[in-house]
Amino acid sequence: MSIISDNVKSLSSKEIMVISDLEFKKKYYFKREDIEKQFTSRAQLNYTLHRLISKKRIVKLNRNKYYLVPIKARTGKWTDDAFIIADEMFDGQEYYVGGWAAANYWGFTEQIPMKIEIYTNKRNGQKKILSVNFVFRKTTQKRIDKAVTKKLNGRSFRIIGKKESKEWLKSKNF
Repeated sequence: MSIISDNVKSLSSKEIMVISDLEFKKKYYFKREDIEKQFTSRAQLNYTLHRLISKKRIVKLNRNKYYLVPIKARTGKWTDDAFIIADEMFDGQEYYVGGWAAANYWGFTEQIPMKIEIYTNKRNGQKKILSVNFVFRKTTQKRIDKAVTKKLNGRSFRIIGKKESKEWLKSKNF
């Protein structure tokens, strides 16, 4: 049995260079600009990003931001805290975590939510990223501005306030 998985064997030298440079810098969330110096053309950059996504070595979070699945994730499966993924997806702005995830965070329920509700003025819909189900709901800028910033493992994220979360839970008749 090989120590190196088929996923790692199939990486090109350029892909290995990009991954190792990001891992060395401990930059697991990165933008295109962070790696563009390593390429001679935009087409080469786009092709490498496309190949890394198809090989599940990176995950696209938004138009310009990606998550690097570390090499130590031998099977290619890895995850980060859902609140941090959400913060990175929105670059720390114009969103907040709400719903059951917020109620659980504030200790109003012990139930672990199956999905993370993200309130924003930018998008609607659902998306699964790194095995986390996100549901995006539209809200007003006024509500977004009321969100509080908290820290988790040294990283910041935005969440609905404790009082607002309690009111939300009461509206659900719990």
